[in-house]
Amino acid sequence: MVAKTEEDFNGLKEIGKIVASIRDELVQRTIPGITTKELDDIAGEFLEKAGAVSAPKGEYDFPGYTCISVNEEVAHGIPGPRVIHEGDLVNIDVSGSKNGYFADTGISFVVGEGEAVLTKICDVTKKAFEEGLKKAKPGSKKSRIGKAVFETARQHGFTVIKNLTGHGVGRRIHEAPDHICNYYDPWDNEILKEGMVIAFEPFISTFEEEAFLKEDGLTYATEKSYVAQLEHTIILTKNGPIIVTL
Repeated sequence: MVAKTEEDFNGLKEIGKIVASIRDELVQRTIPGITTKELDDIAGEFLEKAGAVSAPKGEYDFPGYTCISVNEEVAHGIPGPRVIHEGDLVNIDVSGSKNGYFADTGISFVVGEGEAVLTKICDVTKKAFEEGLKKAKPGSKKSRIGKAVFETARQHGFTVIKNLTGHGVGRRIHEAPDHICNYYDPWDNEILKEGMVIAFEPFISTFEEEAFLKEDGLTYATEKSYVAQLEHTIILTKNGPIIVTL
């Protein structure tokens, strides 16, 4: 989507604020002993109260209001009976729609005290996001974002998951551009446009560079790596990116 009108900006900001508040609420509620289904039910209640619709459930009939991934799961984890434990690496991904506008956000974090590498990878993911965001400018090549992400990961001894990417968002949960890579691809020379709306989401990995699809056909996971993600919905403007999911 390319946001052009005040209505577009306000609509994106409204749904962005909703999904961000749910994301933050679920992070606070993620304590040892709670199940991913219990967290997801909380999200469902908050979405209904806000007059919003879960994007994965509404658009793809996903078996949950949100995606909650734990440890070896990287993305699209299905909420269920899995119990959260101290030291787990958890990813909460919340996307929704209201009045025809969509926003998408996610964050990885460690529950309580965990391995030092888990805290480090979450911190590096935040740094990679910040460095990539500096390249998110109208008139710049989209590939510059991925280059900044990959270089940041490498500087700290990590790499990226290459088969999971960011994407366009706004009028649908997934739209053009269909990928925003987290590495540099010289052939990916699309020019970013004023008003373009993107979901930018670095996936930083300890060493594996591809996630595999589990037998459930939805969840992406790794075999031996830890992976952290940070995602925000952003409107690109000449005065700098507007993050609607802070």
